[in-house]
Amino acid sequence: MNYVTGAADFHTDSPSAVSLGKFDGLHRGHQKLIGRVLSKKQQGLLTVIFTFEKNPTRMLSGLSGQNIMTNEERRRLLEQAGIDHLLECPFVPELSHMEPETFVRKVLAERLHAAFVVVGEDFRFGYRRKGDVKTLEELGKSYGFCVEVVQKAKSHGRDISSTYVREALHEGNLPLANELLGYRYFVSGEVLHGRQIGRTLGLPTTNLLPPAEKLLPPNGVYLTKTRLEDEDFYGITNIGYKPTVGGESRKGVETYLFDYSGDLYGRHLTVEFLEFERPEQKFKSLEDLKARILSDVHWGKSKICVKS
Repeated sequence: MNYVTGAADFHTDSPSAVSLGKFDGLHRGHQKLIGRVLSKKQQGLLTVIFTFEKNPTRMLSGLSGQNIMTNEERRRLLEQAGIDHLLECPFVPELSHMEPETFVRKVLAERLHAAFVVVGEDFRFGYRRKGDVKTLEELGKSYGFCVEVVQKAKSHGRDISSTYVREALHEGNLPLANELLGYRYFVSGEVLHGRQIGRTLGLPTTNLLPPAEKLLPPNGVYLTKTRLEDEDFYGITNIGYKPTVGGESRKGVETYLFDYSGDLYGRHLTVEFLEFERPEQKFKSLEDLKARILSDVHWGKSKICVKS
Protein backbone atom coordinates (compact mmCIF):
# COMPACT_ATOMS: atom_id res chain seq x y z
CA MET A 1 0.00 0.00 0.00
CA ASN A 2 1.22 3.49 -0.84
CA TYR A 3 1.12 5.55 2.35
CA VAL A 4 1.38 9.32 1.97
CA THR A 5 1.54 11.60 4.99
CA GLY A 6 3.09 14.90 5.91
CA ALA A 7 2.97 16.34 2.40
CA ALA A 8 0.22 18.03 0.46
CA ASP A 9 1.70 17.07 -2.93
CA PHE A 10 0.21 13.73 -3.93
CA HIS A 11 -1.39 12.18 -7.00
CA THR A 12 -2.36 8.92 -8.65
CA ASP A 13 -1.56 7.98 -12.23
CA SER A 14 -4.75 6.04 -12.97
CA PRO A 15 -8.51 6.42 -12.38
CA SER A 16 -9.45 5.78 -8.77
CA ALA A 17 -12.25 4.92 -6.37
CA VAL A 18 -12.08 7.26 -3.39
CA SER A 19 -13.65 7.55 0.04
CA LEU A 20 -13.14 10.60 2.22
CA GLY A 21 -13.62 11.04 5.95
CA LYS A 22 -11.96 10.95 9.36
CA PHE A 23 -11.80 7.14 9.59
CA ASP A 24 -10.91 7.05 13.29
CA GLY A 25 -11.39 3.50 14.51
CA LEU A 26 -12.39 2.00 11.16
CA HIS A 27 -15.69 0.97 12.76
CA ARG A 28 -18.57 -0.79 11.01
CA GLY A 29 -19.77 2.44 9.42
CA HIS A 30 -16.33 3.07 7.93
CA GLN A 31 -16.19 -0.55 6.79
CA LYS A 32 -19.28 0.01 4.61
CA LEU A 33 -17.43 2.81 2.81
CA ILE A 34 -14.21 0.81 2.50
CA GLY A 35 -16.15 -2.17 1.13
CA ARG A 36 -17.68 -0.03 -1.62
CA VAL A 37 -14.24 1.31 -2.56
CA LEU A 38 -12.73 -2.18 -2.67
CA SER A 39 -15.60 -3.42 -4.85
CA LYS A 40 -14.32 -1.14 -7.64
CA LYS A 41 -11.00 -2.98 -7.89
CA GLN A 42 -12.60 -5.47 -10.26
CA GLN A 43 -13.28 -2.54 -12.60
CA GLY A 44 -9.59 -1.67 -12.63
CA LEU A 45 -9.80 1.37 -10.35
CA LEU A 46 -7.13 2.21 -7.80
CA THR A 47 -8.55 2.27 -4.27
CA VAL A 48 -7.92 5.40 -2.20
CA ILE A 49 -8.77 6.41 1.36
CA PHE A 50 -8.37 10.16 1.88
CA THR A 51 -8.25 11.63 5.37
CA PHE A 52 -6.63 14.55 7.11
CA GLU A 53 -3.78 13.30 9.24
CA LYS A 54 -4.12 13.41 13.01
CA ASN A 55 -1.45 15.37 14.82
CA PRO A 56 0.25 13.04 17.35
CA THR A 57 2.28 15.83 18.94
CA ARG A 58 -0.48 18.16 20.04
CA MET A 59 -1.71 17.99 23.62
CA LEU A 60 -5.15 16.42 23.71
CA SER A 61 -7.76 16.94 26.38
CA GLY A 62 -11.21 15.47 26.76
CA LEU A 63 -12.76 12.35 25.36
CA SER A 64 -13.47 13.88 21.94
CA GLY A 65 -9.79 14.70 21.45
CA GLN A 66 -8.52 11.15 21.79
CA ASN A 67 -8.22 8.68 18.94
CA ILE A 68 -9.52 5.12 18.91
CA MET A 69 -6.47 4.06 16.94
CA THR A 70 -3.11 5.52 16.07
CA ASN A 71 -2.16 6.45 12.51
CA GLU A 72 0.07 3.38 12.35
CA GLU A 73 -2.70 1.06 13.55
CA ARG A 74 -5.05 2.48 10.92
CA ARG A 75 -2.42 2.07 8.23
CA ARG A 76 -1.92 -1.59 9.10
CA LEU A 77 -5.64 -2.38 8.99
CA LEU A 78 -6.19 -0.63 5.68
CA GLU A 79 -3.19 -2.35 4.16
CA GLN A 80 -4.53 -5.72 5.32
CA ALA A 81 -7.91 -4.85 3.78
CA GLY A 82 -6.29 -4.31 0.38
CA ILE A 83 -6.44 -0.53 -0.03
CA ASP A 84 -3.93 0.78 -2.61
CA HIS A 85 -3.41 4.32 -1.31
CA LEU A 86 -3.87 5.91 2.12
CA LEU A 87 -3.54 9.68 2.01
CA GLU A 88 -3.22 11.36 5.42
CA CYS A 89 -3.09 14.97 4.36
CA PRO A 90 -1.86 17.74 6.64
CA PHE A 91 -4.47 20.21 7.79
CA VAL A 92 -2.71 23.15 6.19
CA PRO A 93 -4.28 26.32 4.75
CA GLU A 94 -3.56 25.15 1.19
CA LEU A 95 -6.18 22.43 1.71
CA SER A 96 -8.32 23.59 4.62
CA HIS A 97 -9.11 26.94 2.96
CA MET A 98 -10.14 25.43 -0.38
CA GLU A 99 -13.67 26.17 -1.50
CA PRO A 100 -15.68 22.98 -2.24
CA GLU A 101 -15.36 23.24 -6.02
CA THR A 102 -11.64 24.01 -5.79
CA PHE A 103 -11.15 20.93 -3.62
CA VAL A 104 -13.04 18.74 -6.10
CA ARG A 105 -11.16 20.11 -9.08
CA LYS A 106 -7.64 20.15 -7.63
CA VAL A 107 -7.77 17.09 -5.39
CA LEU A 108 -10.39 14.64 -6.66
CA ALA A 109 -10.20 15.40 -10.37
CA GLU A 110 -6.63 16.54 -11.05
CA ARG A 111 -4.64 14.66 -8.40
CA LEU A 112 -6.65 11.49 -7.84
CA HIS A 113 -8.38 11.12 -11.23
CA ALA A 114 -11.49 10.06 -9.32
CA ALA A 115 -14.00 7.97 -11.25
CA PHE A 116 -16.02 6.88 -8.18
CA VAL A 117 -16.41 8.67 -4.84
CA VAL A 118 -18.25 7.19 -1.87
CA VAL A 119 -19.04 9.11 1.33
CA GLY A 120 -21.35 8.97 4.32
CA GLU A 121 -24.62 10.86 4.35
CA ASP A 122 -23.30 13.50 6.77
CA PHE A 123 -20.12 14.19 4.79
CA ARG A 124 -19.02 17.85 4.68
CA PHE A 125 -16.01 19.33 2.92
CA GLY A 126 -14.36 22.53 1.78
CA TYR A 127 -13.70 25.78 3.56
CA ARG A 128 -15.87 26.11 6.66
CA ARG A 129 -17.53 22.81 5.68
CA LYS A 130 -19.62 24.56 3.05
CA GLY A 131 -19.91 21.48 0.82
CA ASP A 132 -22.26 18.55 1.51
CA VAL A 133 -23.29 15.41 -0.37
CA LYS A 134 -25.56 17.35 -2.72
CA THR A 135 -22.69 19.68 -3.55
CA LEU A 136 -20.45 16.69 -4.20
CA GLU A 137 -23.02 15.01 -6.43
CA GLU A 138 -23.47 18.15 -8.55
CA LEU A 139 -19.72 18.67 -8.86
CA GLY A 140 -19.28 15.00 -9.74
CA LYS A 141 -21.42 15.52 -12.82
CA SER A 142 -19.20 18.40 -13.90
CA TYR A 143 -15.90 16.66 -13.23
CA GLY A 144 -16.77 13.20 -14.49
CA PHE A 145 -17.07 10.98 -11.42
CA CYS A 146 -19.92 9.02 -9.89
CA VAL A 147 -20.92 9.72 -6.28
CA GLU A 148 -22.44 7.13 -3.96
CA VAL A 149 -23.84 8.11 -0.56
CA VAL A 150 -23.90 5.35 2.06
CA GLN A 151 -26.36 5.40 4.95
CA LYS A 152 -25.09 5.14 8.50
CA ALA A 153 -24.74 1.73 10.09
CA LYS A 154 -26.81 1.51 13.26
CA SER A 155 -26.65 -0.26 16.61
CA HIS A 156 -29.10 -0.11 19.52
CA GLY A 157 -31.06 2.66 17.80
CA ARG A 158 -28.02 4.93 17.33
CA ASP A 159 -25.83 5.73 14.36
CA ILE A 160 -22.48 3.99 14.65
CA SER A 161 -19.86 6.70 14.94
CA SER A 162 -16.41 7.25 16.40
CA THR A 163 -18.09 9.23 19.19
CA TYR A 164 -20.30 6.24 20.06
CA VAL A 165 -17.24 3.95 20.16
CA ARG A 166 -15.33 6.41 22.35
CA GLU A 167 -18.23 6.54 24.81
CA ALA A 168 -18.32 2.74 25.06
CA LEU A 169 -14.56 2.52 25.62
CA HIS A 170 -14.61 5.34 28.17
CA GLU A 171 -17.29 3.47 30.12
CA GLY A 172 -15.34 0.20 29.90
CA ASN A 173 -18.14 -1.42 27.88
CA LEU A 174 -15.93 -3.68 25.76
CA PRO A 175 -18.75 -5.87 24.38
CA LEU A 176 -20.47 -2.79 22.98
CA ALA A 177 -17.24 -1.20 21.72
CA ASN A 178 -16.24 -4.41 19.95
CA GLU A 179 -19.70 -4.73 18.43
CA LEU A 180 -19.54 -1.19 17.06
CA LEU A 181 -16.02 -1.66 15.74
CA GLY A 182 -16.75 -5.01 14.09
CA TYR A 183 -13.50 -6.36 15.54
CA ARG A 184 -11.88 -6.44 18.98
CA TYR A 185 -10.50 -3.14 20.25
CA PHE A 186 -6.72 -3.40 20.36
CA VAL A 187 -3.48 -1.71 21.30
CA SER A 188 -0.35 -2.38 19.27
CA GLY A 189 3.28 -1.39 19.47
CA GLU A 190 6.83 -2.41 20.20
CA VAL A 191 7.60 -4.24 23.45
CA LEU A 192 9.63 -1.98 25.74
CA HIS A 193 11.87 -2.72 28.69
CA GLY A 194 10.07 -2.25 31.99
CA ARG A 195 11.21 -2.53 35.59
CA GLN A 196 11.18 -6.36 35.29
CA ILE A 197 9.11 -6.65 38.46
CA GLY A 198 7.02 -9.34 36.79
CA ARG A 199 10.12 -11.39 36.05
CA THR A 200 11.18 -11.02 39.68
CA LEU A 201 7.79 -12.44 40.70
CA GLY A 202 8.13 -15.32 38.25
CA LEU A 203 5.45 -13.75 36.02
CA PRO A 204 7.30 -12.01 33.15
CA THR A 205 5.25 -9.41 31.29
CA THR A 206 5.34 -7.40 28.08
CA ASN A 207 5.09 -3.61 28.24
CA LEU A 208 3.57 -1.31 25.63
CA LEU A 209 3.45 2.47 25.99
CA PRO A 210 0.73 3.86 23.70
CA PRO A 211 0.98 7.51 22.61
CA ALA A 212 -0.94 10.04 24.67
CA GLU A 213 -3.65 10.52 22.03
CA LYS A 214 -4.60 6.80 22.03
CA LEU A 215 -7.91 6.29 23.85
CA LEU A 216 -7.62 3.46 26.38
CA PRO A 217 -10.36 1.73 28.39
CA PRO A 218 -10.53 2.43 32.15
CA ASN A 219 -7.54 1.40 34.26
CA GLY A 220 -7.77 -2.20 35.35
CA VAL A 221 -7.20 -5.86 34.52
CA TYR A 222 -8.57 -7.43 31.34
CA LEU A 223 -8.62 -10.78 29.60
CA THR A 224 -6.77 -10.27 26.32
CA LYS A 225 -5.50 -12.09 23.26
CA THR A 226 -2.08 -11.08 21.97
CA ARG A 227 -1.07 -11.53 18.34
CA LEU A 228 2.62 -12.24 17.82
CA GLU A 229 3.19 -12.53 14.08
CA ASP A 230 1.03 -15.56 13.17
CA GLU A 231 0.47 -16.87 16.70
CA ASP A 232 -2.13 -15.90 19.31
CA PHE A 233 -1.66 -16.11 23.08
CA TYR A 234 -4.29 -15.45 25.72
CA GLY A 235 -3.26 -13.51 28.78
CA ILE A 236 -4.21 -10.88 31.33
CA THR A 237 -3.44 -7.22 30.77
CA ASN A 238 -3.24 -4.33 33.20
CA ILE A 239 -3.91 -0.81 31.97
CA GLY A 240 -2.63 1.86 34.31
CA TYR A 241 0.27 3.27 36.26
CA LYS A 242 1.57 0.30 38.35
CA PRO A 243 0.93 1.95 41.75
CA THR A 244 2.26 -0.97 43.84
CA VAL A 245 5.81 -0.65 42.48
CA GLY A 246 6.09 3.11 42.73
CA GLY A 247 3.94 4.20 39.86
CA GLU A 248 4.59 5.50 36.35
CA SER A 249 4.08 8.96 34.90
CA ARG A 250 2.39 7.61 31.75
CA LYS A 251 -0.36 5.06 31.40
CA GLY A 252 0.93 1.75 30.09
CA VAL A 253 -0.33 -1.62 28.89
CA GLU A 254 1.31 -4.58 30.67
CA THR A 255 0.48 -8.17 29.67
CA TYR A 256 1.24 -11.57 31.15
CA LEU A 257 0.94 -14.20 28.42
CA PHE A 258 -0.32 -17.66 29.29
CA ASP A 259 1.83 -20.56 28.06
CA TYR A 260 4.58 -18.44 26.54
CA SER A 261 8.26 -18.17 27.40
CA GLY A 262 10.76 -16.16 25.43
CA ASP A 263 12.27 -12.73 24.92
CA LEU A 264 9.85 -10.33 23.22
CA TYR A 265 11.76 -7.06 23.69
CA GLY A 266 11.70 -5.02 20.50
CA ARG A 267 9.01 -7.21 18.89
CA HIS A 268 5.73 -5.80 17.57
CA LEU A 269 2.58 -7.01 19.37
CA THR A 270 -1.15 -6.47 19.02
CA VAL A 271 -3.17 -6.86 22.22
CA GLU A 272 -6.92 -7.42 21.74
CA PHE A 273 -9.23 -6.73 24.69
CA LEU A 274 -11.89 -9.34 25.46
CA GLU A 275 -13.31 -8.79 28.93
CA PHE A 276 -12.87 -6.58 32.01
CA GLU A 277 -12.12 -8.20 35.38
CA ARG A 278 -11.33 -5.54 37.99
CA PRO A 279 -10.02 -1.98 38.49
CA GLU A 280 -6.30 -1.35 38.96
CA GLN A 281 -5.36 -1.24 42.63
CA LYS A 282 -2.38 -0.67 44.90
CA PHE A 283 -1.23 -3.58 47.08
CA LYS A 284 0.66 -3.43 50.38
CA SER A 285 3.48 -5.70 49.20
CA LEU A 286 4.87 -7.52 46.20
CA GLU A 287 3.68 -10.77 47.78
CA ASP A 288 0.11 -9.46 47.83
CA LEU A 289 0.53 -8.29 44.24
CA LYS A 290 1.76 -11.71 43.12
CA ALA A 291 -1.12 -13.47 44.89
CA ARG A 292 -3.63 -11.25 43.13
CA ILE A 293 -1.97 -11.70 39.74
CA LEU A 294 -2.15 -15.48 40.20
CA SER A 295 -5.84 -15.07 41.01
CA ASP A 296 -6.26 -12.97 37.86
CA VAL A 297 -4.52 -15.69 35.84
CA HIS A 298 -6.89 -18.31 37.24
CA TRP A 299 -9.85 -16.08 36.35
CA GLY A 300 -8.54 -15.54 32.83
CA LYS A 301 -7.92 -19.22 32.17
CA SER A 302 -11.39 -20.10 33.45
CA LYS A 303 -12.87 -17.59 31.00
CA ILE A 304 -10.93 -19.17 28.14
CA CYS A 305 -12.35 -22.59 29.04
CA VAL A 306 -15.88 -21.15 28.91
CA LYS A 307 -15.22 -19.43 25.56
CA SER A 308 -13.79 -22.62 24.03
